[in-house]
Amino acid sequence: MPSPQPPTPEEKFADAKKLLGLPRIVVICGSTRFMAEMAEADLRETAAGKIVVKPGCDLKSPHGLWADPAEAEALKSRLDELHRAKIRLADEVLVVGDYIGDSTRAEIAYARALGRPVRFTHPEVDPGA
Repeated sequence: MPSPQPPTPEEKFADAKKLLGLPRIVVICGSTRFMAEMAEADLRETAAGKIVVKPGCDLKSPHGLWADPAEAEALKSRLDELHRAKIRLADEVLVVGDYIGDSTRAEIAYARALGRPVRFTHPEVDPGA
């Protein structure tokens, strides 16, 4: 009889969230052109009792942290990795907006590969539909 496999880090994390009694965690994805819509989605999801994580920087808006083009490119790479970590943390994904660009498309594929449910504010833009 084969010995049971030890739980994966993902399984351990899911169990820890249950033991801690944490609410569901939703990560908001989408183009930063929809930052206002993301804020509204954050409000609604929070009011529904969920923990919300979303993009924290809008590189399309001027700011000293990304004024230098070389630093902006390095920051974008770090932010992309950070957002993938947010997707791993979350129980579900909410895609905001009526446009899906390459970055958001990649985030949706990543979330689905991890088995995360993906919802859309505009279901007609679902690349998997």
